[in-house]
Amino acid sequence: MTPRRAWLLPVLGAVAGLLLVPAVALGPISIPFGDTIAVLVGGEPSDPRWTVLIGTVRLSRAITAVLAGAALGVAGLTMQTLFRNPLADPYILGVSSGASLGVALFLATTTAAAFGATFGTGLVGLGRVGAVGAAAAGAFLVLAIVLALSRWVRSAVTLLIVGVMVGAVTSAVVSLVLVWTDPRIAQQYVVWGLGSFDATSGRDLQIFAPIVLAGLLVAGALGKPLNALLLGQGYATSMGVEVRRTRLVVMVAAGLLAGGVTAFCGPVAFIGIAIPHLARLLVGTSDHRLLLPATALVGAITALLCAIASHPPGTETVIPLNVMTSLVGAPVVIAVLLRARRSEVVT
Repeated sequence: MTPRRAWLLPVLGAVAGLLLVPAVALGPISIPFGDTIAVLVGGEPSDPRWTVLIGTVRLSRAITAVLAGAALGVAGLTMQTLFRNPLADPYILGVSSGASLGVALFLATTTAAAFGATFGTGLVGLGRVGAVGAAAAGAFLVLAIVLALSRWVRSAVTLLIVGVMVGAVTSAVVSLVLVWTDPRIAQQYVVWGLGSFDATSGRDLQIFAPIVLAGLLVAGALGKPLNALLLGQGYATSMGVEVRRTRLVVMVAAGLLAGGVTAFCGPVAFIGIAIPHLARLLVGTSDHRLLLPATALVGAITALLCAIASHPPGTETVIPLNVMTSLVGAPVVIAVLLRARRSEVVT
């Protein structure tokens, strides 16, 4: 390992840790950085209100961003490797569509009065628990269907098409549900679809964090098989990799990560597709033993930056999360396409 790569992970970890401070301090009410650090290390701030604000809202939002960014980045990397497609993302198996269907059905059976005016203030109590549960159920139902179909599919390309088609059918069902739904409820679905790190509470994190950590541990154990899959299924088989088993584990891990994030944060766009490319650029290698943790850290950093940018300091304005992730991710995807096109011309 080169000196640059040896220092890369500690530096990325330090950057992610440092970004926690502005992610917690900045917002409609800005908290002094000194007081923020004091609260984070267990001390007493100059104003006791900061302890309450950080403990009840800001810290949960920041931790959610870290977990979601790491989860989507790693899930996107494993999908791109499995399908050997640089534009594959965590939702390519239809997990996001399944979660959307669960939420749409839940909202369709819930009165507008039960939800209030906004996602952040309305999805509380049974409404919040119900929406998260419905999203998780829908995501894993679709994943289970794709996994069942994968038993009869040998080609990764065919499996990719199957996942896309299952997602398309699920999205069509969502549209049908919304057509026959009260417009006020449909509006709540639209807001949920914009993504948010804000609605996750400390109690939610007790469920969300173990899900993400479990998915990351499973993905982290797949470094060597994923390296073999980079050169094709034939080469991986010759190296002793059980391709079908590895493919199943990769899909379960990616589904767990993407489904968990979608259930608690809504469908967060572009992080899963763009972050693996940024991580490869930083690492300078396709070795998943280094690339997987680097992708998790870059994803966490990017999600924290998007969380900070979505809450302009000193204003009550909240910019939708997917607006920020699209501004970051779309240029990366365009750059990948142009780079691939340039390589084809040179060849």
